[in-house]
Amino acid sequence: MYLLLHYMNICKFLSIVILVFNTFLLLAQPKKAEILYDKGSNVEFKNAEAINSTGLEFSPAFYQNGIVYASSRKKSGERDQNIDETYFELFYSELDRYGKPLTPREFSLQVNSHLHEGPVSFSKDGNRIYFTRNNIKKGVRKADAQGVTRLKIYEAIKGSNDWKGVREMPFNSDDFSTCHPTLSNEGDLLIFSSDMPGGFGGMDLYKVEMVDDHWSDPINLGADVNTEGHEVFPFLHRSGFLFFSSNGYVGEGGLDLYMSDLFGEEQGKVFNLGAPFNSISDDLGFILDNEGTKGYFSSDREGGKGKDDIYFFKASEGIWGRTKPPVYAVPVLILDKNGEPIDGADIHIFEKTPNGFRSGEKELFKSVLLPSPDDPNDLVFTKIQKLDKELGNADYHSSLETNIEHDFSGEKEYRILVSKKGFQSKSVAFNTYGNNQGYKLIVNLEKSSCKNLSGFIQSNQENDLSNIAINIVDEKTNEKKTVFTNAEGNFSYCLNPYSDYRISVLNENFNAKEVSLSSNEDWNNFMISVEPVVSAYAKTAIKKGAVIILENIYYDFNKSHIRSGEAEELDQLLDLMLKYPSMQIEMTAYTDTRGSKKYNSKLSLKRVESSVQYLVSRGINFNRITASGLGENDVRNHCKDGVKCSDEEHEYNRRTEVRITKVDEELNIQYKN
Repeated sequence: MYLLLHYMNICKFLSIVILVFNTFLLLAQPKKAEILYDKGSNVEFKNAEAINSTGLEFSPAFYQNGIVYASSRKKSGERDQNIDETYFELFYSELDRYGKPLTPREFSLQVNSHLHEGPVSFSKDGNRIYFTRNNIKKGVRKADAQGVTRLKIYEAIKGSNDWKGVREMPFNSDDFSTCHPTLSNEGDLLIFSSDMPGGFGGMDLYKVEMVDDHWSDPINLGADVNTEGHEVFPFLHRSGFLFFSSNGYVGEGGLDLYMSDLFGEEQGKVFNLGAPFNSISDDLGFILDNEGTKGYFSSDREGGKGKDDIYFFKASEGIWGRTKPPVYAVPVLILDKNGEPIDGADIHIFEKTPNGFRSGEKELFKSVLLPSPDDPNDLVFTKIQKLDKELGNADYHSSLETNIEHDFSGEKEYRILVSKKGFQSKSVAFNTYGNNQGYKLIVNLEKSSCKNLSGFIQSNQENDLSNIAINIVDEKTNEKKTVFTNAEGNFSYCLNPYSDYRISVLNENFNAKEVSLSSNEDWNNFMISVEPVVSAYAKTAIKKGAVIILENIYYDFNKSHIRSGEAEELDQLLDLMLKYPSMQIEMTAYTDTRGSKKYNSKLSLKRVESSVQYLVSRGINFNRITASGLGENDVRNHCKDGVKCSDEEHEYNRRTEVRITKVDEELNIQYKN
């Protein structure tokens, strides 16, 4: 009930709010809505304990690798006397691989003010935010004629150091509230709640549309959705379904969660989500991921940690079976350059997932540790596409007699690899964004005209020559390929017969070696002689003292949470630590030089704590990791204090280094005579 009392903004004093609200319930005739779920339905939910407090946590929104939500968790500071809570501020919590929120942190200095903030909504690319805030003019609270501080919707864009350009939406007013924005996937439709004059009840749902770079006038969603009660906390899902809370329908009690199809066949029909989403208490702030199967909602039901808690839920079949992306049966055609079908081509189809492009248990790319080009004593993760022969059995084989159709899920990215002996292998990108019908996938192959390179590594010591990276660079196109030696040190690749090449050996156990190949040379039995760098040769780079540079964990300036999709190297480190259970590491984070040294030291520590939290949440024992933040102490380029640099140049200094402090696995060490 706490949020309902606050967000209605009916009157200035809490006692009057309760009286007005109870009188309203006695007089109003609630509408009926079909109930989707009953108790015992196939929906799992649990309290997101890590982010809930004895105060209020509500209305999450997906952002980057986590959620942003409103909370009164702070114990000190100015309090809202109407609800006896500190003013709501926005917090960010990273999610683990199961969707469970982790330790929360403050979201933004620019968006958080000394009054209430939240809920929020983000554009698809995460670069624009819409948020609810108390009416403030030049930092000062502004009340209406009745002494009530109304709610308004503000927008801001992402800057290099924080959100910037905070401004009011054009449909705000000092005389009524506008709040709870939700933005469509395309960014051209905004739905919000308001008690502006002319509605059907207390708070109604309205929409505005982007027309010629301007928002239209608000349009009431109508009597199909709105009631004589209050419709609040809307969320517009990618599927076109609108979720919201209302006390104007026959429900379980307080605010209940509802669902309406805004654009589909049952447009305007409202469904009660039923149990376990709804209870006799207030249920609100529902969100759903793009897959349509997992999300969060808020409730002050019994059994929580505080007055309003956030709950995680999983509905494997989607909400009412309607929110999962559609599946398209897409014809796959493999043709030659003349448009004629090719028989017997191998077809691999990989779907983009948070863990890379995958097909079942198969992965398109592999990650290897190689010496850093900046410092051969350091190691970096290098991701390379697997060779055709490493991909295992194909998903399909083209045939002149049989047509191939593959079921592609909507709103996804794919990578399709096609290969056939005598033809050049081809990789094509494909996506199903936009839910458009009539997809057709055509891949054209060209006859191969390459020249086979057959080589081997030779050393004057009896060391292991397997799995050595061979970099092959085309001098004409500057295209780079990486292949690996087999157990005998042999490697092969098909090269353009009209190009010259540079071939280099990358391995931490050998001195760097680069050789050249001319197009008029014989490329069979090509030998590369290498010299060991030390007297003991490890089969793997995983040894005590090795330093791995994680260059591609990107943080925004002044932020400690990891950007969405920018944790691949942490995933690779995770795989390494799972493979070597005895491995212990020391992680050190660095910042760029902007800001004071004291601040950067604190920021780097927060950043390395984010990385540690990421690994621990995915199964790594906390005791295997020590962490430190060295701020701007070891700048890698010229971007020192007072030097003007681009964002990209500064970004190069925001890195995490991993030093292996212990590893006990057998390393197959061999020694010189």
